[in-house]
Amino acid sequence: MLDTSEPKAETLLEVNNIEVIYNHVILVLKGVSLTVQKGGITALLGGNGAGKTTTLKAVSNLLHSERGEVTKGSVEYRGEPVQDMSPEALVKKGVVQVMEGRHCFEHLTVEENLLTGAYTRNDGAGAISADLEKVYHYFPRLKERRTSQAGYTSGGEQQMCAIGRALMSNPETILLDEPSMGLAPQLVEQIFQIVKSVNEHEGVSFLLAEQNTNVALRFAHTGFILESGRVVMEGTAKELRENPDVREFYLGLSDEGRKSYRDVRSYRRRKRWLS
Repeated sequence: MLDTSEPKAETLLEVNNIEVIYNHVILVLKGVSLTVQKGGITALLGGNGAGKTTTLKAVSNLLHSERGEVTKGSVEYRGEPVQDMSPEALVKKGVVQVMEGRHCFEHLTVEENLLTGAYTRNDGAGAISADLEKVYHYFPRLKERRTSQAGYTSGGEQQMCAIGRALMSNPETILLDEPSMGLAPQLVEQIFQIVKSVNEHEGVSFLLAEQNTNVALRFAHTGFILESGRVVMEGTAKELRENPDVREFYLGLSDEGRKSYRDVRSYRRRKRWLS
């Protein structure tokens, strides 16, 4: 009999029950596990201090600069342990992180910033030039500002520059930390539309940490919700959007309609996963 079921998506990134400690005493992540499928957008959701940024840095091996370390569990990429790999080696493997806060080299031009993303590549100037034009295709505003110093561009342009610089490394997976932070709603929508387009047309997989649950679940395929360093819920984006707890505590909605943030906070003790 023919198997008519859909083929199972390939797992690129697998985080297995990791614990992260800062300064040898502060336990931040408490057994976090998640997966990122090839060609997918995976949202890592939760409030401020939930552990989203720490999770991304555990994957990209940027914890040591902040006196943090993975003390238990493992991180695998394409089935290979990578937690002892240098950040540069991980970039060469196809995994690059866009840091929270739109980090750019302020004294360099927009185009010079983008070209720094290609420093690990050895496939020739022609391929790099072609990818630069591809970045300008996705971010036409950057082409307009290509000769401007990055430090004098707007917050939205700096976020575009940071994502474009990551794309210049020719990545397979991008770890995107709080892309909506500090941006107007219209710009947030634009950034997420570009992420969706890059995902669909270039096949780049994304693991994005985001406080804006509403917009993240509209663009992601799957999601994991973190609270106090633990994964408390996971599922497809559709399942999470329709889950009554997610609707009430993260989207501000309930069967009675939209709730204010103050009302939602007062119901925190009723969360099923905390009982």
